[in-house]
This record gives sequence, C-alpha cells and structure tokens, in this order.
Amino acid sequence: MGLLRRLFGKDAEGLRFPEPPVPRSRGFAEAPAGLTPPSDGSASPAPAAEAAWPRAPAEVQFPSTGPHGHRARLRDKLLTRGPDALADYELLEMLLFFAMPKGDTKPLAKALINRFGSFAEVLAAPTKVLLETRGLGPHSVAALKLVQAAALRLARAQAAEKPLLSNWAQLIDYLTAACAREPVEQFRILFLDPKNRLIADEVQGRGTVNHTPVYPREVVRRALELHATALILVHNHPSGDTTPSRADIEMTQEIKEAAGLLGIVVHDHVIIGRAGWTSLRQKGLL
Repeated sequence: MGLLRRLFGKDAEGLRFPEPPVPRSRGFAEAPAGLTPPSDGSASPAPAAEAAWPRAPAEVQFPSTGPHGHRARLRDKLLTRGPDALADYELLEMLLFFAMPKGDTKPLAKALINRFGSFAEVLAAPTKVLLETRGLGPHSVAALKLVQAAALRLARAQAAEKPLLSNWAQLIDYLTAACAREPVEQFRILFLDPKNRLIADEVQGRGTVNHTPVYPREVVRRALELHATALILVHNHPSGDTTPSRADIEMTQEIKEAAGLLGIVVHDHVIIGRAGWTSLRQKGLL
C-alpha cells in the first residue's frame, strides 16, 4: 500500500464517493460502454467471446460474494503483515480498488489472472488488449499501466545505482521486466559513460515476432549524440528461446566494428526471453 500511496497520492482509507447515478453491473464502478442493465432489472447477456468478464458466482472459477469490510481487512493485512502475505490476486484486487471504489473486485482480479496467466502478465499486457477486456475501462487500465511503469523505473534506478558491469544481476532483472513479455521483438541500447554508468536506455526499433531491423550507423550516431563511450545491446525473443541467431551474431559484429572506429566499446549483446537470457560475450560470440 505504501507504493500505491506514492503512486496515486492518497490511500483508499478515508475516501468518500457519491452514490452512482445509474445501476452498475455486479457492483463494478467501471463498466464498458453499452452494458447498461435493462429496465426490468435482468442482467445483460455477456458476449461469449469475452472470457474475462465475471459471471454469476456458480459460473466463475473463483466465486466471491464480497463480504462487508473485505477491503479494510485486505488493507490491514498488507500494512501489518507485509505484501508477501498477499496472494497475487489480492494484490490485483487491491490495485483495482483505486479505479473501482465500490463493489467486489475479487472476481475480476481472479478472472484477469486466469486469462493472462499471472499478476505480472496482467500488468504487462498491451494497453489495447486490456481496454478490450470486459470489466476493465480507462481508469483501471491506467492504474495497471501506472504500476507497471513505476516498477520498471524503480528497477532501472536500482540497476543504474552502480556501474552496470558490476551490477549485472539487477540489470538482468530490469531488462527481463522491461522486454521479456513483449509480443514482438524490440531492440534497445544502453548507452554508458566512461565509468560504465547508464546515460540512457532507449528502444531503437520494434519489429515482428522474430525480426527487428537494426542499422549500425544509427546506433553509432546516437551514441555520439549522447557522448557515450560504451554500449550494451539488448533485444528480446518473444518465442522464449534465447539462442542467438546467425543474424543476431552478424548484426552485433557490424555494430561492434562501426562503433570501434570511433572508440566506442560494445560490452555485450544480451538476448532476453521469458524464462532466461543469453549473453553473446559469455558465449564467446562477441
């Protein structure tokens, strides 16, 4: 909750919200447009294609009736026992509190984890996909993306506290969080100063599921603009297999040669996947 308080500027405790002017589906404060319940009080039918929308308790894999005082109990559990005492779905339902000030968010939180696979996968899901997920709306998606952005910036700041080459474990943690779950390849560059401290971390290009175009002259030009003296190249493999391809190896050599002519060192090229990573330097390929 301390992190969420810093992100959103206020705690859930003490907030007062006016009663909604119209009926709401199953108590969620945020519902997709066009889902206003019919005047006879019967529930609007949910499209069969949307698996994440909470249905009647008997149909939901994780039913919940949302007992009175549940939010306060979760908050107290977090503050007294710490975040490790909370299950992933509890963290997610607490996060949804901020976008949905009334109603039971547990069914939606569990449905989202069921659909995307994990708490981390929910946060990392593309914005467009989240906005198209029934039960979510702009406020809740913004909350999810804000937490993801905060986590990435915290990880990047921790990795950059020391020279990157001596802070390798935290660097890998940051890169994994930043790009391991990307659905397409992205090529990014870490630009370093003479003491191997981070100057900038930039995504230079995005491609398809298995290819990203990279131009060595653009990499070197940007390094000169930033007065960088060293680089760490990074890209992800959406397939999860971090084995470097022949194209990966050849592209790395081209950048190394072009940068070397201007005194810029390429320290490594790291390939990130969901289940691990590969260093071309450690493989003797750089």
